[in-house]
Amino acid sequence: MRAVSLINTKKILLLLLAVMGLLGGCAVQEVQRGAVLDAHAHWALLPIMNHAETPQVGARAQAILATLLRVRGVTDVREYATQQKAEGETEGLPELDERRRFDEALNWAKGQGMTYGVTGSVEEWRYKSGTDGEPAAGVSLQVIDIASGRVLWSATGARTGWGRESVSGTAQKLLKDLLRDLPLK
Repeated sequence: MRAVSLINTKKILLLLLAVMGLLGGCAVQEVQRGAVLDAHAHWALLPIMNHAETPQVGARAQAILATLLRVRGVTDVREYATQQKAEGETEGLPELDERRRFDEALNWAKGQGMTYGVTGSVEEWRYKSGTDGEPAAGVSLQVIDIASGRVLWSATGARTGWGRESVSGTAQKLLKDLLRDLPLK
């Protein structure tokens, strides 16, 4: 009788662990594996496009990404300053055309002699509607060869969190998971 009770207890524990895993937030990711990249090369953090409904999330993702790249061992990460002034120009509104801003950043990176550029897009960055209001983030990343523009590595993913978590915390976990698969030497 004791053996049957122990087996039932194990089954219940396994079932509880499986349910807790499902409730702990969902994540989906896809990664295109490529060549091993030199962590000690010159890396440019290019603009992250915002395809989400929330304003300015490209810049938020970019700030998180810069730190996570450094944590992964990328020693020389330079961010493109979005409001660079040419001589004689006054500081105005930031460039709202994301494609033009990306092209300007890519030209800047080429002029600086950068090796790799990190870019991407944010597809989702919000709290879901409903009683729990879970945070949800969806991001795509690319590492490109600055000289040729060729994509060397890419990854995409989406993640939801618990109702008590923040969107930026959920996005940070997602970005960290995506960068875990970045092949660095």
